Amino acid sequence: MTPELTIAPLSELRRRRSAKWRTFPRDVLPLFVAEMDYDLAPPVAEVLHDAVRRGDTGYPLPAPELGEAYAGFAGRRWGWAVDPAQVTAVADVGVGVVELLRVLARPGDAVAISPPVYPPFFEWVPETGNRILEVPLTRDESGYRLDLAALEAAFATHPAAYVLCNPHNPVGRVHTADELAALVRLARLYQVAIISDEIHAPLVLPGATYTPMLTVPGAAEVAVAVVSASKAFNLAGLKCAAVVTAARRMAQAVERVLFAPDDRVGHFGVLASIAAFTDGDPWLASLIATLDARRTQLGDLLSEHLPAIRWVPPQATYLSWLDCSALGTDDAPRDLFLDKARVALEPGTRFGAAGAGHVRLNFATSPEILTEAVTRMAAATG
Repeated sequence: MTPELTIAPLSELRRRRSAKWRTFPRDVLPLFVAEMDYDLAPPVAEVLHDAVRRGDTGYPLPAPELGEAYAGFAGRRWGWAVDPAQVTAVADVGVGVVELLRVLARPGDAVAISPPVYPPFFEWVPETGNRILEVPLTRDESGYRLDLAALEAAFATHPAAYVLCNPHNPVGRVHTADELAALVRLARLYQVAIISDEIHAPLVLPGATYTPMLTVPGAAEVAVAVVSASKAFNLAGLKCAAVVTAARRMAQAVERVLFAPDDRVGHFGVLASIAAFTDGDPWLASLIATLDARRTQLGDLLSEHLPAIRWVPPQATYLSWLDCSALGTDDAPRDLFLDKARVALEPGTRFGAAGAGHVRLNFATSPEILTEAVTRMAAATG
């Protein structure tokens, strides 16, 4: 049985200086931003400590090691044969998406997204002078999924690109191979480029199967993936992600990026990512086991203490999408939990209009903190 990860006491966690621990007062339990509470994977900590000891704090040189490390990771994890030469370092996923939009779309073009979705999607598109075309996810009792009929209608208007979230943040959906194949068919038919944000791919939980976009037949000619170790290994502050292509046409788009992407990458991010992708498998297995346990715990806590809240347990990520519309509209549930329970959650409206009455809760924490948070939230509704 894979052991769970341990967490430092809350008093020690509060000594951290990242956004998670400094945005709100000390009496607030912060379960909002996508940062985990677990210690770094030992191979990552070791490479960073070694770099500091050596004074190895200079300029980054990602190639060829980053591509080789990611190719090894993708092959072991998903059987995906990545060409290391088609892995290009970028500072983070957002930078990758924005710079790709600059070359795949012209100012004024439409770019499709599927809310509720990661809030920066709503910022990245206008940053490049493009128009957002919303094609919301469809929803039934089993949860959210891509609305392929609506996507076909949208693609028929010829947007320049579609920015996909796979796995999908915040709803935790892992799009199936059949759904992605249908999406690729539409993209090829209507000549719409797909930019697939796959930052949460290593965080697929038991019960679901992840399909990398570029393994879908026909995807290579129309799609590009943006990947990173940052979510799975808690490395967001170190600034390293990568754009992955699988065909010459999309590789040429990456080559047209106006600046040299390596210039904005963090050296520590490169070192940490290589270590994570190369030697982090055992730690990642423990992380997945831990998140699976927290997912089950959260479901039990909600059933016992907050039965008015509806949710579908996520297939991936450590983020839960909670329908609190029985407690209020718009951001009222988030405000209630912050003001009365002193628990900070992400307001649903940040993810689009479909998020009204919802909150996103980060369960990548200890059993004790998760229990305390839900208990406080329940007391606030009494």
